[in-house]
Amino acid sequence: MKLLVADDDPVYQQLYLRLLGEEFEITVVGNGGEAWELLRQDPAFRLAILNWQMPVMNGVEVCRLVRATLDLDGIYLLVATANRDIDQVIEGFIAGADDYVIKPFYVQELAARLRVGRRVTELQSALEKKICELEQASRQVKLLQGLLPICSYCKRIRTEEQTWQEVEAYVSRHSEAQFSHGVCPECCEKFLAVHR
Repeated sequence: MKLLVADDDPVYQQLYLRLLGEEFEITVVGNGGEAWELLRQDPAFRLAILNWQMPVMNGVEVCRLVRATLDLDGIYLLVATANRDIDQVIEGFIAGADDYVIKPFYVQELAARLRVGRRVTELQSALEKKICELEQASRQVKLLQGLLPICSYCKRIRTEEQTWQEVEAYVSRHSEAQFSHGVCPECCEKFLAVHR
């Protein structure tokens, strides 16, 4: 899974790479502006660690922009801060952070928090896939619902406007179904048999 790390401290940049490089595909940037651009341009980023204090744009500002952009709303954002002030932590959550870690952090704590982030994003992706499948199934059910008034003789269907329409035209108008034509064995025998 791709992880974006935005931190202007070279020591922490190297630390993130060393600690998380085996578990995640990491891209490191040195300011919030670069982080925002990468998150906008590459939908493969599903996790981001954003340092609170950075040049150009701080981590909380990046959180606000991400949450205000519908396409990016599923990114899991973890804010890293050296400030232990609870008001700042709350401000980060209000801005859209999913989690936070206080620097200097315990390696195991950071790794555990990122695993939670990975689980959450994987569950979101699975849920999105299931929703798409349910929407598709719902469309199929709608195609099959209801009674169709069909003529017993000519097999045309009565429309809502009380006109009669060929089955193919009616189904095409009310669904995404497309027709291909063939000849069943009985009709082949009945209509196409060569009389000798």
